[in-house]
Amino acid sequence: MRPQHEKPTSEQPPKLIDNFGRVMNYLRLAVTDRCNLRCVYCMPEKGIDWIPREEILTYEEMYRVVRLFVEMGVTKVRLTGGEPFLRKGLMDFIAWIGELPHLKRIHVTTNGVLTAPFVPRLKEIGIGSINLSLDTLRPDRFFQIARRNAFHAVMETFHRILEYEIPLKVNMVVYEGLNEDEIVPIAQLAENHPIEVRFIEQMPFNGNGGFRHIRFSWKKILETLESAFPGMERVGDHASTATLFRVPGFRGRLGIIGGYSRVFCDSCSRIRVTPRGMMKTCLYDNGVLDLKRLMRSGASDEQIKQAIREKILDRAENGFEAEKRVRRVNADSMATIGG
Repeated sequence: MRPQHEKPTSEQPPKLIDNFGRVMNYLRLAVTDRCNLRCVYCMPEKGIDWIPREEILTYEEMYRVVRLFVEMGVTKVRLTGGEPFLRKGLMDFIAWIGELPHLKRIHVTTNGVLTAPFVPRLKEIGIGSINLSLDTLRPDRFFQIARRNAFHAVMETFHRILEYEIPLKVNMVVYEGLNEDEIVPIAQLAENHPIEVRFIEQMPFNGNGGFRHIRFSWKKILETLESAFPGMERVGDHASTATLFRVPGFRGRLGIIGGYSRVFCDSCSRIRVTPRGMMKTCLYDNGVLDLKRLMRSGASDEQIKQAIREKILDRAENGFEAEKRVRRVNADSMATIGG
């Protein structure tokens, strides 16, 4: 894999465009549903029923999925989970897909518990950025949220990423009554570090039946930040899921992701593939195409591409429409869906 985020390309593949004119150039691939934390907003304390290993895509199947999407116009891939670093062979897989022509950027999302030792090689193989989950700066509260005593391992990963100068985005899920008082302290991480700190609405995908009403909306998050940082100004990045802000004197910037409020649907360029190989064109659909079944039944590359095109051209306009199309939104854990 070339050691830079951007890779030289020759002839570009055609663009993959949905029925509302949105260019679909971003693939989020969940490599596993396994996780070594039990965060209260993601799964019950007892955990969830893990997907049988034979039902999870192999690395060879995942490579084929990535290759096909890249050939159709995807230029950015994010590897998620579960916790991706729990799956053996992840680093070799990153390097493998990194050699695909026309794939410009590879990113990874992690909880940071096991990640620190891998940071030097991630730098070496040219990872585009790392998203690190960090919901609190207090070890005792970390245990309360994650139900595991791993705070110091996560902070080691945080500092190692900074040391190796890999672009870093810190993700904080705001959970009312548990950590909303840390919005400002965590935002202040961007004061002295060139990072992006994003605050995420709690989602209904908690492995415990979901919920009916948002506990702490993006508007309340915004009000909290505006009160603490009066000079905060919005900055433009229309393709981002986050509404981004600059604070005078900060080296980094702040963001709010209104995934439950669904404020970014009109510019959404994302396709998700779950650990089982189910393609989702919206987080709120229940899966629109079983890629694993197609591959394991012997479908050709062109047959799979045509099936993908058909689903992209039948995409819901937004998350609310996607929710209406199904009888009930999948209330499984985000680990099963792909975070």
